[in-house]
Amino acid sequence: MNIFVSNLPFNMSDAQLEEVFADFGDVDSAKIIKDKVTGKSRGFGFVEMPDDEEANQAIQSLDNAEVSGRVLKVKKAHPRQ
Repeated sequence: MNIFVSNLPFNMSDAQLEEVFADFGDVDSAKIIKDKVTGKSRGFGFVEMPDDEEANQAIQSLDNAEVSGRVLKVKKAHPRQ
C-alpha cells in the first residue's frame, strides 16, 4: 500500500521516515519529496508497505501523532488523476 504522509519535520531524512513506519512492519520504500530548485524538503512524502494490514495499522497509529514537534497527517495515497 502506498501511504501519503504530510506535515513532516523539514529536517527529516528518508531513513528517519522509514524508521517511523518500520515499527509497524516491513517498509519497501520511504521517500520525502524535495523542491526541485532548492533541494529542501517540501514537508510531505510517501511510504510503501507490502502488507495492507500493517499499513492500515501504521496509518491509524501515526495519523495525528507527534514526531519532532510536528503533528503528522497520514492517509492512504491515491493515484494522481
